[in-house]
Amino acid sequence: MTRLLFVDATGVSDDAGTDGPGRRPTDAEALDAYSTVVTSVARALSPSVGSLRVSRRLRSGRTAMGAGSAVVITPDGFLLTSAHVVEGARAGTATFVDGSDLRFQVVGADALSDLAVLRVADGTPPAARLGDASRLQVGQLVVAIGNPNGYAGSVTAGVVSALGRSLPVGRPGGRQRIVENVVQTDAALNPGNSGGAVADGRGAVVGIATAVAGVGLGLAVPVDDATRRIVAALMRDGRVRRAYLGLVGGTRPLPPRVAGRLGRTRGIEVIEVVPGSPADLAGLRPEDLLVELDGLALGGVDDLQRLMTDERIGRRAQATVVRAGDIRNVTVVPRELDGDRPSPSP
Repeated sequence: MTRLLFVDATGVSDDAGTDGPGRRPTDAEALDAYSTVVTSVARALSPSVGSLRVSRRLRSGRTAMGAGSAVVITPDGFLLTSAHVVEGARAGTATFVDGSDLRFQVVGADALSDLAVLRVADGTPPAARLGDASRLQVGQLVVAIGNPNGYAGSVTAGVVSALGRSLPVGRPGGRQRIVENVVQTDAALNPGNSGGAVADGRGAVVGIATAVAGVGLGLAVPVDDATRRIVAALMRDGRVRRAYLGLVGGTRPLPPRVAGRLGRTRGIEVIEVVPGSPADLAGLRPEDLLVELDGLALGGVDDLQRLMTDERIGRRAQATVVRAGDIRNVTVVPRELDGDRPSPSP
């Protein structure tokens, strides 16, 4: 008797089993390892991701409708989304896969990280578990859940394409900031995905979808220690306070003699100093090289930006500067970043 073998998702099977020829594989057998991970993440996380409907008043007096996604992050009704999704809005409606429509209020938004916190009053769906994007690896599986093109609860999957990307955010000609360590993924992100969850294979949210940079290229704000501090500030105060020096800078190699003395190779070249700013009052000049702040090494603008936290507002700090080949210390007192002040760099 001829024995037939067929290949299913779990490997080679023999039709001569107890069920006889033509036996259909069970659901468990039909899922390969990849599918099992994606379906389990989707099952666990989809109830925590809402589809947002937002209305905002335009300068013309007309009302515009917008859409996006949000992730429930606490049992008492706080949601996390992208700031640009709720820009200009104070409230809206979040729809979840269980069919519930919940009104939300915008608690606070931070355009310089593209994060916003919302809150619903009653009937909060289960909260998602937040992960740690700093542990991601290139090639690792990620699952995106959101509301692309108005289709609530849509699931896509892909891999981490790159880590350590930088994403400029903020209004053109106004405040701008660099979001560091952005997660790049090839999981399909489409209009309406913004604010949705990007999760690892265990279902922990490691990013908030923020931008579509091209075909097959999506970017997400990482969920890490910096993000947690921003979210905590938004929940507590409705805004994020940042220190401000008032300079435009760029990364530059240090002169060999200076590099040898300091034991590192890069610093921040001051390109422009804003008149009347803390940097100006401290005597910083274009072509200065910033190498330290309070003894902490500055290898690039992102290092300085990372130090511009609210704890430094109004407090004296010692900046170490290389000027004309000499190393000198300058005292600077950061101010609070004004929401309307153009600031390409800290």
